[in-house]
Amino acid sequence: MTELTNRDLVLALWDAFDRFEFEAVADLLHDDFICEWTQSAELIRGRDNFIAVNKHYPGRWRIHVNRLVDGGDVVVTEIHAVDGDVTNPAISFFEFADRKIIKIREFWPDSMEAQSDRAQWVERLPVSPST
Repeated sequence: MTELTNRDLVLALWDAFDRFEFEAVADLLHDDFICEWTQSAELIRGRDNFIAVNKHYPGRWRIHVNRLVDGGDVVVTEIHAVDGDVTNPAISFFEFADRKIIKIREFWPDSMEAQSDRAQWVERLPVSPST
């Protein structure tokens, strides 16, 4: 069997999340796996905790990978998580050890209104999974 590349591991994780099959990521994660959620200053230690947090997160989120940058040892994704009319963007940095994901550092920014004092110089981006 062909070994998965780091890019393949990341895409497999997002695919499992999109299907709401969180247990499927267990084999993709290293024994010493950690995830950092920067906005809430939370550290999720271990694959079982990571799976449990995501499995119990409210809503039924669909995952759309908009961009993936493969830097070899680090893979970065820009995704949109969509639940009905709610769309949340996220940037995730993936690190690897022993052909598994050992660390994810995620940024889930809160939406904000554009500032009116710069309206004459900017355009509004569409808010959709396909951006």
